[in-house]
Amino acid sequence: MEDYLREPPLSFEMALSVADEAVFSQTSRHLKNIEVAVLQGAWLGQSYDEIADRVGYAPEYIKHDVGPKLWKILSASLGEKVSKTTLIAVLSQKAKTETVKRASPPITVISESLTNVIPLDSSFYIDRYPVEHRCYEEIMRPGALIRIKAPRKMGKTSLMVRILAHAQQQSEKNALTVIPLSLQRADKAAFSDLDRFLRWFCYAVSRKLQTPHKIDDYWSDTFGSKSNCTAFFEDCILPDLEGSLILALDQVDEVFLHPEIADDFFTLLRSWYEEAAYGASGNPLWQNLRLIIVHSTEVYIPLDINKSPFNVGFAIELHPFTLEQVQDLAHRYRLSLSEQDLLPLMDLMGGHPYLTQQAFYHLTSQSLTLEPLIQTSATDEGIYHHHLHRLLQSLQENPMLGQAYEQVINVSTPIELDQLLAFKLHSMGLVTLQGNQVKVSCELYQRYFSDRLSGRTEWGKNDFM
Repeated sequence: MEDYLREPPLSFEMALSVADEAVFSQTSRHLKNIEVAVLQGAWLGQSYDEIADRVGYAPEYIKHDVGPKLWKILSASLGEKVSKTTLIAVLSQKAKTETVKRASPPITVISESLTNVIPLDSSFYIDRYPVEHRCYEEIMRPGALIRIKAPRKMGKTSLMVRILAHAQQQSEKNALTVIPLSLQRADKAAFSDLDRFLRWFCYAVSRKLQTPHKIDDYWSDTFGSKSNCTAFFEDCILPDLEGSLILALDQVDEVFLHPEIADDFFTLLRSWYEEAAYGASGNPLWQNLRLIIVHSTEVYIPLDINKSPFNVGFAIELHPFTLEQVQDLAHRYRLSLSEQDLLPLMDLMGGHPYLTQQAFYHLTSQSLTLEPLIQTSATDEGIYHHHLHRLLQSLQENPMLGQAYEQVINVSTPIELDQLLAFKLHSMGLVTLQGNQVKVSCELYQRYFSDRLSGRTEWGKNDFM
């Protein structure tokens, strides 16, 4: 019982978040990569020589320039003297104060922990250092392209929202316009052919910008759909902007389902990226376009390597939480769980962010204690029953996918599947990829689907009704 009540130590990810937020609040800039490296080294108790060797800089530069300036700016931002030796104590106290100040009552936590996007002001968002900081730097580059990939409910959209928020915070200096656009909002009819889809795409962007342009006035029968779409951006979108445009495309997987559109649309995005990066057409306006592409699965449609946007730009793949990150999240929920308590949860959920948030919410609200939560997790009475039912329904509606997953859960070692089926199962978060093979991603899915899929001889529409 004493282990359960012991307060977990502050993780570096949380310490970095506290330091970076304080510096940004004071100076309107985030910590630089070299500053983060020095902060991490000091947190780990490394000497300046060790830090310099790790990051590839001269020891004198780290010791006499970066280090002193970092402690000075942290002291000013945190309102307390910070040095290499007092760093841990100061940030730990600051984190404790911020957690108490920002902690929300259980009724508010529901809206945060049970939705796909964690609000910007939430204390329950876990940084995946150095992912966020790299993205913040990259999005400020002219012609940037950031690709974010991860299975469903892994935090892709929450990361995208934070990248856009960072860009908006810088907009006073850089005149940035930000447009988030989920392709999941397009009706099925919009995907019936390329011309109709690109018209919808142009209209959606124009509507976000609240511009009065009528698509039909700029759509010529003489040219193809891609040329019309490009001309619309050149003539109507980019010239009317003050500064740059960040276009963030979420749920891009929707396009993968329509190969007759996908090849042309992704070729178009690649051509825009090249216009922005290299100025191939000589129109400097394209340098004002920056793209974020968010998707859940591997790109399984055949694309010419020279025309694909999925092998250029800055790529990010989000992974499950580490034990340290899970400890950090438990601390933010004010749960005093020891490492011994957390290891069964890690086995159960595989570090999946959404599943972990759900567990900690229910533990915080005192609707469950740890042991019953684990015991009932894979049942229809457990806290994950809605989530598990939705996955089961997806397997039911795609018998080939269900049969493939049945093969996975019935063996104890990774197996090889048809590539398309493997990618789809991975996008759902049901498997992890190991080269050309897959295995069940966590114990929760192993237990739940073993009871429901094993030994099934027929797959039909009503199998699970």
